[in-house]
Amino acid sequence: MKQVTQQRGLRGIIRRYPLVSFFVLANALSWIAWMPYILSNNGLGVWDYTFELGMIAGVLPGAYLGPITSALIVTGVTGGVAGLRQWGARLWRWRVRWHWYAIALLGVPAALILTGLVVAGGQVVPPSLAVLAAYLPMLIIQMLTTGLAEEPGWRDFALPRLQDKFGPMRSAFILGPMWALWHMPLFLTEWGGYPDADWTRPVSFAVFCIGFNVVMAWIFNRTGQSLPLAMLAHVSVNTFMSGIFVEMFPSISDGATSNALAISSVIAAAIVILATRGRLGYVKEQSGEIDEAVLVRPDDRLKAGANT
Repeated sequence: MKQVTQQRGLRGIIRRYPLVSFFVLANALSWIAWMPYILSNNGLGVWDYTFELGMIAGVLPGAYLGPITSALIVTGVTGGVAGLRQWGARLWRWRVRWHWYAIALLGVPAALILTGLVVAGGQVVPPSLAVLAAYLPMLIIQMLTTGLAEEPGWRDFALPRLQDKFGPMRSAFILGPMWALWHMPLFLTEWGGYPDADWTRPVSFAVFCIGFNVVMAWIFNRTGQSLPLAMLAHVSVNTFMSGIFVEMFPSISDGATSNALAISSVIAAAIVILATRGRLGYVKEQSGEIDEAVLVRPDDRLKAGANT
């Protein structure tokens, strides 16, 4: 009788609807934690308090309480210790071919520079040595903050389950909007340019999330579900845009930058979709445990399903 009661309670709901439970928890936990930041002088100004550390103190608590904590809770309830081990194992899949690191660390910035050149009409300023020197430390910090807070949830937990249920393409266009939705309350704060930014900023950001999520899914699948590579691709955008890009293209406004990011992500997503014929490197067997050979050389195992 006790077991039946548990199945009908919160644990039962999570077990029956793990993906829905994850998305609801991720949004609820983050949004509640962000509420003081949103209401403060850093946001709507309803609460007369200023977060002196700005986005670090205002955003990070909610970020850590969202995707990664929700994935931990739902995985623990649905998969127990074995599920947690499999979920955590992807975080240590560093041993992939070097060219994937080049794509994440160099390919993403190269695409952003090309985007900047087009939008700025070729007007570019060399970045300062100080910004270049700070790039690697900032990238590492982003890995431990943004990357670690978000990717164990979006890519490690949600993406494999979505792909097994809906296939790669439908999954990409489910997860992308959910990823964008999670960020939306932050557009009521300085993070999103409030109060100067208009309604087009969150719209272009949502388009970027949907497009870039396709690229992220491809990287994640083609590297044998390597979470570190997904994290690197994600934080490469954040780190480059907040530092080097701003110095290289000072003539581009924040709104124009947001629109350019959206357009470039859509173009990149279209290229990936066409090149992989919509498979995005997905192989259904990836959802199980992946042996050491795949970690060292994922391309050999995934080649048949990648169509690239």
